[in-house]
Amino acid sequence: NMQLGLQHPNMSIETENLEKWKLIGFGGFGQVFKARHKKWRCDVAIKLPRDADGDIELCEEANHMAQVSFHSSVLRLYGIYSGYPPNGGQKIQLGIVMEFMDRGSVQTLLETLSGPPPYPLAFRLAYEIAQGMNFLHEKGILHHDLKPSNVLLDGDLHAKLADFGLSRVSTSVLMNSKEMSTVKGGTPEYMPPESFDPLYEPVRKFDIYSYGILLWSIICGKKPFPDADPGLVKVRIPKGDRPPCKEIDQTKAEGLRELVGLMERCWDGDPSKRPDFGECDEITKDVFSKHRAGIHHAVGQVMKKLVQLTLSFQK
Repeated sequence: NMQLGLQHPNMSIETENLEKWKLIGFGGFGQVFKARHKKWRCDVAIKLPRDADGDIELCEEANHMAQVSFHSSVLRLYGIYSGYPPNGGQKIQLGIVMEFMDRGSVQTLLETLSGPPPYPLAFRLAYEIAQGMNFLHEKGILHHDLKPSNVLLDGDLHAKLADFGLSRVSTSVLMNSKEMSTVKGGTPEYMPPESFDPLYEPVRKFDIYSYGILLWSIICGKKPFPDADPGLVKVRIPKGDRPPCKEIDQTKAEGLRELVGLMERCWDGDPSKRPDFGECDEITKDVFSKHRAGIHHAVGQVMKKLVQLTLSFQK
C-alpha cells in the first residue's frame, strides 16, 4: 500500500519539467521549495525530506494527502517528484509536489495584520478548517499538528489544511525518546493535556483540542502562551491552563459568544466532553452565515494590507 501512490502513472513529476527552484521553508523534516512547472505553467511547492530515510514517511504522507486532497479545504497533491534536487544532493530524492499557496498561512496572516482578521474572514476560516478536518476524520486520518502555520491560504484567503507529516505517527514511540522534538510530537501549545503522558496513543480528540486553541488564535490574532517556555507549557496545560477568553468582548460580533463557547468545549481537559468536527462544522457554519454578506469587503481589506506590505518589502 505504501508504494501505491508512487506506482500511479500520473503521479510522478520529472525534474526536467521543473525550473526556477527557490527554497521557501525548512524544518526538522527537510526542505520546502517553490518551483515552476514548465508544461502546466504554474508554481508548485515541493517538500523534500532531509534524507532517504524519510522516503517511507513521505510516501505515507502522500498517500494520506491523496485520499483527501480533492476536498476544497485541503491542500491539493499533484504528485511525487523523483530526481536530483537543486540542493546539490548526489542521490535521487523523492518529494511531494503540491499546490503552491502564495498568500502564506494563518500564522503569517496574523503576523502581518498584527492582530485578528475582520470577523467575517475569521469566521470563514473557522468554518473551512472545521470542514476540512471533518473530512480528514471521516477518512480515518488524524492531522496531529493543527496550528496556524499549517493552515495555508489561497489567493482569495480560503483555508487549505496542509502538512500531514505527523498525520500517522504514533506518539507512544516518540514520547519515550529522551527529547520530544516538536517535529515529531506536535506543538506543545496546541497539544491536549492527555498527550503529555508517555503512553498516549493519538485519537481524534487530539485534533479537536488543537482546533480549540487555533480558534482562539484566529479570534485574538496572536499566539497562545506567547512568553512561556515549551517545557513550562507542558507542565501548565495538564494543570488546566488555557489561553484567556476574558479579553474577548463577546458582544462585538454576532456569533462570537457561540464560538467562544465552542473553543472552551474543544479544549476541555476531559476528551470525552469535547465535540466532534461534525458539530464544529455545524456551529461555525451557522456563525459564518450571519456574516457572509461582509466577506468580500473583509477579504478586500486584508488583501490591500497584504499587497502594501509585499510592495514595501520589495522596495
